[in-house]
Amino acid sequence: MALRNAILAMLLDGESSGYDLAKGFNASVANFWTATPQQLYRELDKMESQGLVVARTVEQERRPNKRLFSLTDAGAAELAEFTTRAPKPTAIRDELLVQIQAVEAGDDGRIRRAVADRMAVAETKLKRFERLRDRLLGESAEAEFLATAPRVGPYLTLARGIAFEQENIRWCEQVLAVLDRREAAGFGGERLG
Repeated sequence: MALRNAILAMLLDGESSGYDLAKGFNASVANFWTATPQQLYRELDKMESQGLVVARTVEQERRPNKRLFSLTDAGAAELAEFTTRAPKPTAIRDELLVQIQAVEAGDDGRIRRAVADRMAVAETKLKRFERLRDRLLGESAEAEFLATAPRVGPYLTLARGIAFEQENIRWCEQVLAVLDRREAAGFGGERLG
C-alpha cells in the first residue's frame, strides 16, 4: 500500500489541511499505517501534481495561509481501483522479537525493560484508541452505529487497532511472567554461548 492510498482514504471525510491530515494520522490511521508530517506533505504535493487531489489556499490573519486538500475524480477513481487489488500479506519485522528469541544469550534485565516499555506504549495507544472509539460512537451502541453510520471504515480499522494493542499487552504480560518464572527457577542468569 502506498501512503497515497491512506491519504486518499482519509480525504473521503472531506476537505482537510495537511496539518489536520497529520493529526488524523496520529489519532486513527497510525494503528495501521505510519507517516511523518514531512512524508505527508511531500506526498500531497506529488498527488496534487498528478491530479489526484486539488488544493485551495485559505488566507488567514496573524497565521500563515493554509492549503485545504480534497479528492478529485481521478483521486476517487484511484482509491476505488486500489480497493479491487489483493492486499500484500503483512510481514512482521520487530527487533524486540529477535531480542526475545535470543534472551538466553542476552541481558534479561534489559529485555524485561524493553518488554515493559513496549507494554506501556501499547497501553497508551489503547487508551487513545478507546477514547477515539467512544467519540466515534457518541451515544450510539456499536451495532446501531455500524448499521446506520454513513462511513464505517474508520471504525472498523480502529477496532483492529484496539484488538492489536490488547494483544500486545497480553503478550507482554505473558513474556514477563515467563521470564519471572524462569528466573525464580534459576534459569535467569545462565547464558548460552
